[in-house]
Amino acid sequence: MVSREQVLAVLDRVRPFLQADGGDIELVAVDGQSATVRLTGFCAACPSAHMTLHLGVEAALRDEIPEFETLLLVT
Repeated sequence: MVSREQVLAVLDRVRPFLQADGGDIELVAVDGQSATVRLTGFCAACPSAHMTLHLGVEAALRDEIPEFETLLLVT
């Protein structure tokens, strides 16, 4: 099972990249092997948000937490 602390540690590492573009990411929930996040600031309306989310954040989570499965986005 993936812990909230594990996910937060990874998000803390990718957060500066999002903040550099005027956005941020917040953890909403962790459920089993999945996490739900919310993009805020400029990232929330960015047309590249899905690419950032899946190619950046989700990839980082899978690299650091082998059992991690799915990253979900809420608005």
